[in-house]
Amino acid sequence: MSTEEKSAAPRSLAEALRVRDDVSLAALLRSRPDLITPVPTDLTQLATRAGTRASVVRALERLDRFTLQTAEALAVAPDPASYRELLGLMAGDEEDPAVAAALPRAAALLREQALVWGADDRLRLVRTARELLAPSPQHPSPTGLGPTVREATAGMSPGRIQEILAAAGLPSTHDSVSAVSALGALFADRRRMAALLAALPAESREVLDRLVWGPPYGQVTHDPAAHLRALLDRGLLLPTAPGTVVLPREVALHLRAGRAHRAPEPVPPPVEAAATHRPQVVDATAAGQALAALATVDELLKEWDEGGPSVLRAGGLSVRDLKRTAVALDVPEPVAAFWVELAYGAGLIASDGEADERYAATPAYDEWRELPPAERWARLAGTWLTATRTPGVVGGRDAKDRTLSALGPNLDRSAAPEVRHRVLALLAGLPEGASPVAESVLARLRWERPLRGPRQERETGSGAARDDDLRSRIARWTLSEAELLGVTGRGALAAPGRALIGAPEAPRPAAAEGTGEPEGPGDKLPVHHHRTPPVTAPPTPAERAAATATAARLLAPLFPEPLDHVLLQADLTAVAPGPLEQELADVLGVLADVESKGGATVYRFTPGSVRRALDAGRSAADLHAFLARHSRTPVPQPLTYLIDDVARRHGRLRVGAASAYVRCDDDATLDEILADKRAAALGLRRLAPTVLAAQADPAALLEGLRAIGFAPAAESAAGDVLIARADSHRTPPRAAPEPVPDGPPAPDDTLLAAALRAVRAGDLASTTPRKPGPGDEGSGGGGGAPGGTLPRTGAAETLATMQAAVLTGEALWIGYVNAEGAASQRVIAPIRVEGGFVTAYDHTADEVRTYPLHRVTGVAELADDAG
Repeated sequence: MSTEEKSAAPRSLAEALRVRDDVSLAALLRSRPDLITPVPTDLTQLATRAGTRASVVRALERLDRFTLQTAEALAVAPDPASYRELLGLMAGDEEDPAVAAALPRAAALLREQALVWGADDRLRLVRTARELLAPSPQHPSPTGLGPTVREATAGMSPGRIQEILAAAGLPSTHDSVSAVSALGALFADRRRMAALLAALPAESREVLDRLVWGPPYGQVTHDPAAHLRALLDRGLLLPTAPGTVVLPREVALHLRAGRAHRAPEPVPPPVEAAATHRPQVVDATAAGQALAALATVDELLKEWDEGGPSVLRAGGLSVRDLKRTAVALDVPEPVAAFWVELAYGAGLIASDGEADERYAATPAYDEWRELPPAERWARLAGTWLTATRTPGVVGGRDAKDRTLSALGPNLDRSAAPEVRHRVLALLAGLPEGASPVAESVLARLRWERPLRGPRQERETGSGAARDDDLRSRIARWTLSEAELLGVTGRGALAAPGRALIGAPEAPRPAAAEGTGEPEGPGDKLPVHHHRTPPVTAPPTPAERAAATATAARLLAPLFPEPLDHVLLQADLTAVAPGPLEQELADVLGVLADVESKGGATVYRFTPGSVRRALDAGRSAADLHAFLARHSRTPVPQPLTYLIDDVARRHGRLRVGAASAYVRCDDDATLDEILADKRAAALGLRRLAPTVLAAQADPAALLEGLRAIGFAPAAESAAGDVLIARADSHRTPPRAAPEPVPDGPPAPDDTLLAAALRAVRAGDLASTTPRKPGPGDEGSGGGGGAPGGTLPRTGAAETLATMQAAVLTGEALWIGYVNAEGAASQRVIAPIRVEGGFVTAYDHTADEVRTYPLHRVTGVAELADDAG
């Protein structure tokens, strides 16, 4: 490198950022949004923030496996390292062509994210990243490498170092530094190192083979065996503590043929297709699941219409209430938790906020039920895709060893939306109608995001993360939840699900065109290799709304037309051979109980269900007319008799508030009630021949009389029959829970442009050369950059300099303290000075501003060569 090139090379990360163009800086801020919150004042502050531990950890956690392996290799390379040295550590002496082809992308990504800076001959990993990834006795490196010879011999006596040189066949030196350098050079020389190892006994080589891929530390006794003594004498093992030895990094790299990793993974593992189905079958299956999902959510909300389970003191559902809900929905408890959380996330259920706090449907539920089925499904699916609340963790334990309950706190997992979207995107990359091998999806996700923390424990050298990590569990839950919701059918992504994530139309395999469908799990498709997707900004709310609308439009034709009829049978049941119109389903849901669900729903009529319909304001004539209008079969006589019999007795008794009272025109009926021992608990007494008073409240009195065989009706204070509707209890308007983001949101283009303008302007103010002022003698500031110190001048000098600059049109460098006491430095071009204010074009803010002169700490002229 020439002298000019050396002088042009950046000496710090700030200088490296300073020579970037706006496109490169925008890519950095988009990939690391924490750097822009708040907007840094200049590029020096941006570089400082990019090197903080929290920011570096977040950036490392978002690297794919190969890029992370590249950073780990740089952490064990010399500082600085050349690209050639990095290539040797990644590709080995034989230079694996796949690694060599993928390394430029990884190095460019590290440089783009400001984790690496410098020219190709002087690559530097930022200090914090090196501290996190470099090996140490407390935190072994994922590479399995140990310390260098220089690090391992620190503190060793000079005499012992000279003994090692002699045993290794090297001449003695005059000092320890040169001795260590000579030993390191020997270990790094492939030819001389091969000769040294060839002279060792086989047992010694076996010890090295056991340590070569890590951990590099071993234990020895105070009197080691001869084959261990041969290694210790030659420095191939170096003592680090009493009884502990380590394999030096240079020796391990020689034994590894120069590779820092046992198994570099330059190419992402492919997502394998397990089976393929005709797209029409996939879409039809998904549509059936979507209809079932709507029915399940509707059933859950109807179950809680008049007030659901109580809210625990700490929030959420009790285990008992979750079990009851699972029984009512006829699903396992984890699935019940999923449906409950989905309805909650969509804003359909919430706490009512009463003194006896309970969960209930919200007013949004009534609005949701009025939507077409496809739009209802799209709202649920869109909620699921973006929600951070993760029902899969229900039943687990939190950090304080408390059970995590459905609808309770601490269920948010910020990674959930990203993982769900990525899993569906991987499915979208398969041929249309192909279902994936679940393990291949998990393997791909682990390659894309291998690091869960700066000191994550992994299998040394293999790079495989543990199978129980959160991202893998979320991915498994995503595959099952997508099937429950109808986003996938038979494991393959359906057309509405593809539209939901904004994926393009899937390519169809040529061989599958018009050839039927292999259906069994044994029908394997070819392995499908994915390209690493480009990093894109998350969709905006408008884009998500458009995708949801497109998904609803694609799903609507797949839904069967709702039926306006049922089939009544003589055994007091009705069969709905498909989905019913909303009004018919609502009335039938009150008049009868659901007995079984599936392709056809079976309803059963009972005295209790008929009484429920009468309580809702229907008359017997209304019910007969309704059944005759909507039945494709004649109304069975037993059903007619059942309705007439319940209606004949319904409302003969009237219950009101006294605490409560019972009135009946037939005093013999009241005599019968008083004579019944089962009514004793109600505390009844006769007030008049046709009126009884009760100590129980009206609701308890109604239930008590119904329990002993009567059919009373509630009445108002005016004596009118009260109509008890199924949707009578609603919470006040409630907002759906907001997702908890994983760090600051990605900036949009407008914010990026404004931030870049502010950072560039601030950097101009902090680095513009200025002429020496009266206080610059001996300070080193004359003619140089301000270095972060504000200029200091008296009020008279400040005013005079400002007025002169108005006449000459020259720019000035000023120090300014705002009303909050925050100090900053700016480059301004004064336009007008009057009334104690200066109006100037502020290069820092890129606009004309007015500043009070008393807040200007000082002023300095810019140097003549300031550009």
